[in-house]
Amino acid sequence: MKILRAIAVLLLVGLLSGCGYNAIQRQDEAVKAAWSEVLNQYQRRADLVPNLVNTVKGYAQHEERVLTEVTNARAKVGTIQVSADTVNDAQKLAQFQQAQGELSSALSRLMAVSENYPNLKADGLFQNLQAQLEGTENRITVARNRYVQAVQAYNTLVRSFPNNLTAKMFGYQVKPNFSVENEKAISTAPTVDFGTGAPAPAASAH
Repeated sequence: MKILRAIAVLLLVGLLSGCGYNAIQRQDEAVKAAWSEVLNQYQRRADLVPNLVNTVKGYAQHEERVLTEVTNARAKVGTIQVSADTVNDAQKLAQFQQAQGELSSALSRLMAVSENYPNLKADGLFQNLQAQLEGTENRITVARNRYVQAVQAYNTLVRSFPNNLTAKMFGYQVKPNFSVENEKAISTAPTVDFGTGAPAPAASAH
């Protein structure tokens, strides 16, 4: 009986391997790793916001509306609870994406305001913060694109025969991805113009 059980286990392992079980496991872990990097880069940006806002406020006290928008957008990001399971919840992923998009837009408006304040642009701390922000936006773009690709590869795997049978047996489902409506925002970092003197969107009156 022990020999028969061992044979049965070996046959089951071989069957599952042939039906993509190991591949599904690897790709699922790849999605989790890509998601962790997305969260890491967004957190890096959120950590920059308080110092950035305080630095701008020191030179542009009258830009209260823009400063408030950035602060509120960051606060909203902080209220969204995210984890590894968020990648399986389309609604939570959409909420996360929307909040991050609002913060991106608010930061773009804040940086545009700096064009109106030469002393602010010349401030060493501000220059350092803007360089960190620019670098972080680039890292976010890379992390998001890798996540999108990881989810696409996973979804293709679990929908393909015979892998789909194994996926159904073990409860692996298609994962939601960043929405098509915001495809441009996903693949392109928000424009942060530090030197062209482009007019800022409707700022508060000085």
